[in-house]
Amino acid sequence: MNLEVFADAESVASQAAALVAADARAAVAARGRFVIAVSGGHTPWLMLGALTAQDVPWHSVYVLQVDERVAPAGHKDRNFTPQSEILQGVLRPEQLLGMPVESPDLEAAAIQYAASLRKIAGSPAVLDLVHLGLGPDGHTASLVPGDRALDVNDADVAVTGIYQGRRRLTLTYPVLNRSRRILWLVTGDEKLGMLARLRSGDVSIPAGRVRRDRAVVFVDQTAARRLAA
Repeated sequence: MNLEVFADAESVASQAAALVAADARAAVAARGRFVIAVSGGHTPWLMLGALTAQDVPWHSVYVLQVDERVAPAGHKDRNFTPQSEILQGVLRPEQLLGMPVESPDLEAAAIQYAASLRKIAGSPAVLDLVHLGLGPDGHTASLVPGDRALDVNDADVAVTGIYQGRRRLTLTYPVLNRSRRILWLVTGDEKLGMLARLRSGDVSIPAGRVRRDRAVVFVDQTAARRLAA
């Protein structure tokens, strides 16, 4: 696991955008397309905004979701709302794949999204890059402590229980751990303790079960304060 510290969230986002753009160019040159899955949060939205100004072969880029809350289209709780607003000027609609959380049958929706992954990224699906965040409770994606989705090993997409008031669809460990690169963005002082546990490979937290050998962690100085020791 390679960890790099930057001054603030904006710097983290900017450096992350540069890394994603470089990976996109390399993937398109090698395989003809670049497939990225993005989590929600303030810093990744900054990253996506910065990415739109980078040299990216957008015609061959596909952006998927790592997880999504079950809420109506356009709702403020949805990750897809800001994600699509940021990227609508550079991607065609078919290149931006939101999780079908409006479906009345969430289990069928999970199967449908897993099929979309295979169609775009092969069978089994191998994503070029997955962006992950780190929660104060050690969760990542919507893989939260105690949830049944933690134990799903035979599907790439799962339905969660209720967390912070909503059920969710989430990518699971199998597809996360097949990814060619895992990019963690960690900012803010509420992540101090969990960042140290992530770096140490603590598998007792959900984030600690994501593979480390393909991981890059970009953090701001606030989140990194306890790592100096």
